[in-house]
Amino acid sequence: MKTYLISLFSPDGPPPEDLDLSRVMADLEVVNDDIRAAGGWVFAGGLGDQASATTIRKSDPVADAVLTDGPFAEAKEHLGGFTIVRSDDYDAVLRWAERIAGATGLPVEVRPFVDQDDAGQKPTDR
Repeated sequence: MKTYLISLFSPDGPPPEDLDLSRVMADLEVVNDDIRAAGGWVFAGGLGDQASATTIRKSDPVADAVLTDGPFAEAKEHLGGFTIVRSDDYDAVLRWAERIAGATGLPVEVRPFVDQDDAGQKPTDR
């Protein structure tokens, strides 16, 4: 089975006041249950906001590490959460990702892990 990262991108700032987070979480759990039933579940999680991040830079194995708050990239959205799934059917992964996007209203990105033979696999029916 191939392993994929489904990334969710969140806009900066707090969630909109009219967003029903309990509904979003319930809708996501339905998708997660379906992924589990298909044998594709690995892991999923939400991430803290960007202000909670620390970036570590180390130019070589013997250099001192430099830790900074952030990243503070000029972006209107950032990685807000992710789901890791396994499947031999890339189209099934895309359908799961589409359902996650629908449940959250957020853009998502699907990427295969690079240590796989066919990391460049493309969907067959899109």
